Amino acid sequence: MARYTASACRICRRENLKMYLKGDRCYTDKCAIERRPYPPGQHGQGRVKFSGYGTQLREKQKVKRMYGLLESQFRGSFHRAAHAKGKTGETLLQLLELRLDNVVFRMGFADTRAEARQLVRHGHFTVNGKRVNIPSYEVKPGTVIEVAEKSRKMIRIAEALETVDRRGVPQWIELDKKGMKGTVKSVPNREDLTMPIQEQLIVELYSK
Repeated sequence: MARYTASACRICRRENLKMYLKGDRCYTDKCAIERRPYPPGQHGQGRVKFSGYGTQLREKQKVKRMYGLLESQFRGSFHRAAHAKGKTGETLLQLLELRLDNVVFRMGFADTRAEARQLVRHGHFTVNGKRVNIPSYEVKPGTVIEVAEKSRKMIRIAEALETVDRRGVPQWIELDKKGMKGTVKSVPNREDLTMPIQEQLIVELYSK
């Protein structure tokens, strides 16, 4: 499967938003967007004026890259949201948040979503007692996600849990840090998603 393999810091600079794609590095003075707060490339420091379409496209690209999805995956999530009840934009964000790889990241078992995706693929987590290795698996309220017994001594997971307090755990998730497990208490509300996202621009883009 195609996957972005270049510098993650370029993504943050391109979208002019710290998306915490590099874990602990993003909290230090080594963070690229702190040192160079302008888009990458030869003309990065020039004036940029987006059209209406350009603004919508940038918003879609920002959210897609934030969750680490390919275009086909992101578009598929949008179509599901568009056919569901409620506000399409809000439903889209809820679907993205309830992906297994994102929930693992939100629970603090990984420093980044990319790391969470890799850990899930390698079968280091169980969902309601059953091993699941599909990052896009949709988690439901009441679901218990637990570090697999053989993976509890992994240094990567232990180190991520040590810094979870700095990142914070959302209100819709309950974390048992010592037990290395977490429970999804409810579907996240729009107020729970604190990143600056204008989902209506994405709806307008795909509705053309």
